Amino acid sequence: MILHTLLDYDTLRLIWWLLLGVLLIGFAVTGGFDLGTGMLLPFVGRTDLERRIVINAVGPVWEGNQVWLILGGGAIFAAWPPLYAVSFSGFYLAMFAILFALILRPVGFKYRSKNESARWRSGWDWALFIGGFVPSLIFGVAIGNVLLGVPFRLTDDLRIFYDGTFFGLLTPFPILCGLVSVAMLAMHGASWLVLKTTGPVRERARAFGSIAALLTAVLFALGGVVLWYLVDGYRIVSTIDPTGVSNPLRKTVEVAGRAWFDNYAAQPLTWIAPVLGVGGALLAFVLMRARREGATMLASSLSVLSIILTVGFATFPFLLPSSADPRASLTVWDASSSHLTLFIMLVVTLIFMPIILAYTTWVYRVLWGKVDRSSIEDGGHAY
Repeated sequence: MILHTLLDYDTLRLIWWLLLGVLLIGFAVTGGFDLGTGMLLPFVGRTDLERRIVINAVGPVWEGNQVWLILGGGAIFAAWPPLYAVSFSGFYLAMFAILFALILRPVGFKYRSKNESARWRSGWDWALFIGGFVPSLIFGVAIGNVLLGVPFRLTDDLRIFYDGTFFGLLTPFPILCGLVSVAMLAMHGASWLVLKTTGPVRERARAFGSIAALLTAVLFALGGVVLWYLVDGYRIVSTIDPTGVSNPLRKTVEVAGRAWFDNYAAQPLTWIAPVLGVGGALLAFVLMRARREGATMLASSLSVLSIILTVGFATFPFLLPSSADPRASLTVWDASSSHLTLFIMLVVTLIFMPIILAYTTWVYRVLWGKVDRSSIEDGGHAY
C-alpha cells in the first residue's frame, strides 16, 4: 500500500500510456514481421518448397508474437474503458475484417500442406497473403483516422454514440497511412526472410524488401507533409486536472492546423522519432543491398519503432480525438480506469511482463538458425 500511495493518479495514467505504447511497439516489431512475411509469400516463393521455406521461417514463432496484440487489447479494455468502447464499437466492421484475416493465418499454416493439390496449396498461400495484408492495411487506416478524429460524441451522462460508417473511414489520408503500414511491415517481413532464409528466397526477399524500405521512407515523409499542410490537429485550450475523475466533457478542445506538431515544438528532442522513422528505413535499404542481414533487421525494427513513436508523441495526451464533438475527445487524463485499478494492473504487469520477455527470448534463441531445403525435407514437424 505504500507504493500505491507513492504512485499518484497522474503518474499511473502516464505509466499506462507508456505501457500501451510498449505493447503496440512489441506487436509491430514481432508480429509485424510475420504479417509482412505473409504478404510476401506468393512473391518470394515460386515453387512449393520455396513457399514452405517462407512459411517455416515464421511458423515456430508467429503464435507467440500475437501475445503482444492480445495484451494490447486487454490493456485498452482494463486501463482505458471509454477508448475500448468507442474503438471496438465504432470500428466494428474494421475489427471484424482484421479478425477474419487473422483467423485465416493459423488455418492456412495448419492446412496448407495437408493436400498435395497445387490449387489447394495456392489457395491457402493467397489466404496467408490476405492474413498479412488486410491487418497491415487496416491498422494503418485506423491510425490515420485517429489523427483525423473519429466521429463520436458523449451525452452528459457519458453515453457513447458513434456517428460514422465503415466506408467513412476510407478517406485519402487514412488510406495513405494504411499504405505506410503495408510498406513498413513488408520491409520488416523481408528483413526477417533475408535473415532466416537462403538461396533464391533470400534474394527475392532482398529485392522486394529494398523496394518496400524506400516506399516506407517516401510514404512516411509524404504523410508528414500532408499532416502539416492539410490535416487539422487537436489541442486542449482549457485547464485539465491530471488527477481528476475520468470525465472527458470537463475540458475545451480546439481544432487547428498543425496542432499535432505542438509537442514537437515544445520538446524538440521528440523530432528524433520521425527522423529515425525515415532514416531507419533508408538504412535498412542500404544494409539490405550490402547483405548485412542482422543489421538490416535491427534497422527495420528501428524504423518500425520510430514510426509508432512519432504518432504517439504527436497525439499526446489524446488517445482518441472526436471530430463530432472535440470536447468529448478521450485523453490520458480523463479516460482511464480508477487509481486502484491502474495500480493493481501495474503490479500484475511487473510480475508477468519479465516472464513473457524471458520466455520470448528463450524461444527465439532455441529456434534460431536458417530455414533451408534440408530443414524442410528432413524435418518431420515442418509446415
